[in-house]
Amino acid sequence: MARVTIEDVTIEDVPNEDVPNGAHRPPREGNRQVNNRPPSVLGLALQLAGPATAGALAERLWPETVAALSERLRVPESAVETLTAWEEQGLWRAATDDVGEFLLRAAATGDPEIARVLYVERHRRVPEFLSAILAAADPTDPRWYAAGGLVPAVLENPGGLELEPALHGPFPELVEHAVLHLGRDLPLPVVLDACLHLARLAGAPAIGNLAKSIEATADELAHPGLAELLRSAAAAPDPGAFLQERRPAGEWTDPAHAHALLRVRMEERDVEQPAGLGWELILREHDRRPFGGKRVPSENRHANPLVRLVGWEGCPDELIGECLPDSSWAVLRAGARMPFEEVARMWTGKGPDGRIVRHGVLTGHLDRVLGELTPARDVLDALPYDHEPTREAVAALVAPLGADPVNWLTFYARMGRTDGTAPELIADAASAGSPKKRTTTWPRPLEAVFPVTAPGDSRAVFLNVLQCAPEAAQIAVVPHLDARAVQHFLVYGDPAPAVREALVATHGVPALASYASSRKLPDATLEYLLDLDEPAVDANLFAHCHIDQRERERMLAGRLRGGGTRSEVPGELLDALDEVNLGHYRHWLIAGLESGDLGVARKIVGRLRFAMPAARLRLLTAVWERGGPDAVREILAMDRLPVTLRRQTEKLLDAPDGLERLRDRLAAEEDPAKLLGHPPSRLVGDGVPLPWAALVEAQRTGRLPDHLPAALAELADCPREMRLAALRSTPPAHPRGFYDRGNWVWRTLASGALTPEDLLAHAAPAQSALHHLVEAVTKAPATDRLALRAQVTALTDAHLGGNAEAWAVCLQLLPTFAGTLTELISTAGAVARV
Repeated sequence: MARVTIEDVTIEDVPNEDVPNGAHRPPREGNRQVNNRPPSVLGLALQLAGPATAGALAERLWPETVAALSERLRVPESAVETLTAWEEQGLWRAATDDVGEFLLRAAATGDPEIARVLYVERHRRVPEFLSAILAAADPTDPRWYAAGGLVPAVLENPGGLELEPALHGPFPELVEHAVLHLGRDLPLPVVLDACLHLARLAGAPAIGNLAKSIEATADELAHPGLAELLRSAAAAPDPGAFLQERRPAGEWTDPAHAHALLRVRMEERDVEQPAGLGWELILREHDRRPFGGKRVPSENRHANPLVRLVGWEGCPDELIGECLPDSSWAVLRAGARMPFEEVARMWTGKGPDGRIVRHGVLTGHLDRVLGELTPARDVLDALPYDHEPTREAVAALVAPLGADPVNWLTFYARMGRTDGTAPELIADAASAGSPKKRTTTWPRPLEAVFPVTAPGDSRAVFLNVLQCAPEAAQIAVVPHLDARAVQHFLVYGDPAPAVREALVATHGVPALASYASSRKLPDATLEYLLDLDEPAVDANLFAHCHIDQRERERMLAGRLRGGGTRSEVPGELLDALDEVNLGHYRHWLIAGLESGDLGVARKIVGRLRFAMPAARLRLLTAVWERGGPDAVREILAMDRLPVTLRRQTEKLLDAPDGLERLRDRLAAEEDPAKLLGHPPSRLVGDGVPLPWAALVEAQRTGRLPDHLPAALAELADCPREMRLAALRSTPPAHPRGFYDRGNWVWRTLASGALTPEDLLAHAAPAQSALHHLVEAVTKAPATDRLALRAQVTALTDAHLGGNAEAWAVCLQLLPTFAGTLTELISTAGAVARV
């Protein structure tokens, strides 16, 4: 048989007469160089090669196959052959199938050796594995009982959910062991089912022995009379029939019901309520052996399985009541309805915790929460205002305030000083005859803050409550809000159009300016504010909101969204330029480089230092074109530009063709040949357009430095040809196998600028390309994955086909191959045919 050596790509003849066709070669030592690649590479090769070729490929790379499968299956290398020999095409299945499904199928073969590897050695002691093993086991095989075998291992298990399948397995010893360790947690009908199964397996002696063992326990497994019942069954002519007659009919017949109950007893998390399990049976189990709560001694209440049940639909109030007050928070987290008295006790004892009010409201106590809990402000603050019944209840609550602004202002002023309930607060605020002073203006008014901060305390409560009131009441209150409340209402209140119009009509441009102060404004709101073409609004949008760079360029050029251009950029926008953080947002000022507005140019020159002469000339040219030579003189007089540039420009100011000569100098500085000598980041940082045509041509002719395509590839306007060229130097994988999503390949894939198909055809070296390709495919939609799989399969079929030597050569070349994956596959096929 031909075999590819690991040291080179030579194909040598190795006799293989002693290995039958399709048999596994015995494990042997060998060079592991191929295993230096990521473990998934060999599995990917086996998958693409197909089942017919995978076996032969594994033969040629047996040590590497064993190592890769050992790591994938998480078993010792010595166990790989055991786990794969039972199934036709087992190696291919082990490399390509879901690991859990493959191992479960292996466990279901009934092979004692596989059971030993998975259950005993690798500790895969979950119910599914033991159930699969026992379902296929032949109890007459002595290997089950040998030292290190399954039966001794299970007998050492002190109990737990993983022991449940043994109740109905083929081994009498394990059935008895499971009954003794799980019987206390199971209903009597389920225990009798297991005893009936034991009687069928081993007859009366086994039942008699089990009776003795149960009698020796302290409480007969919490089933009084069970030992006597089993003794009677053992003495009966037919123990099975005896037990069957005494099993309560129709109870606990669904295995899912007993399994769920056992999980509850074991305090498993997130136990779903099984369909069809009635509460009557659960209550009887609780009477037999309490799940927890008040029936359990106080020293044992740290373990309370009962709280796993209270979240189930229809849980009786008596069970919930038994969890209270010791497990009130667990009941609350489970979402179970608890008596209002307990909600009130928790609220009073814990203090204002919004979770308590929200739970009470959402579990049916809305009216009593609003009407009885205090203090009013904390209760109103905790309400779930996204809950429509709550909004309706609050609207009814504040109805006495009507559309009288004084009532609403009094309500706001007094809410932080009352200890009463919400209805008492509302009644007090709405009472014109109250001896307390009524409030006619906003107390302690505050200006808007930039950027906006979320409301808190009484302001938050007032805003939420006001939003529940009718529009007429909101519009009536609007004129009396302070600037901060107006800002909060606009940004966080999402007012109806009529209310927003009233806010703007009353509070004017300052209200709109404060509206434009949040980084998280919806797109529709941004469009509304941008369309206003209002200087103060634009200034805040520029400074505080996420707007497109083109919008910043438009603002700094003075162009209006509604058409036309301002004679000069407003002072509000100029002031905003003073506050820009240059460490993060330098490009915000660069947006005004070609504005030509004198005020904008003065701000830019005053704050920025340009590395590129072209940037300075671009600014000066724009200023001259818009403001004439006198505007350029003002910029030069700032003494912020290089002396040589100032002198050269000053000579042009009085010349008839001065502007044309300045443009010529700009064109000379922006000559592509000159710009190619500068790092792209410097050009972009100074707002100089990249000479893409020249860069692409330089790349074609080999004049572009090797590192440059990668630096250019993630720029938004990078041509596709340049990105494909950048793939020729694909960054390598992380040395520890992690995927670095900060590299440019990931970012361009995520944006759609590159596709997995591009990686296949253009990325190099091959190993790095494969690393990125696998990551890209795992993130792609299913249809795209199938299409790419078809493309790769067609490529490998064409060049490698069923030739195992060609596949082995491909894997051998991969770590050091400098070309693309397509070139690698083609080369491997050619080498194998030599």
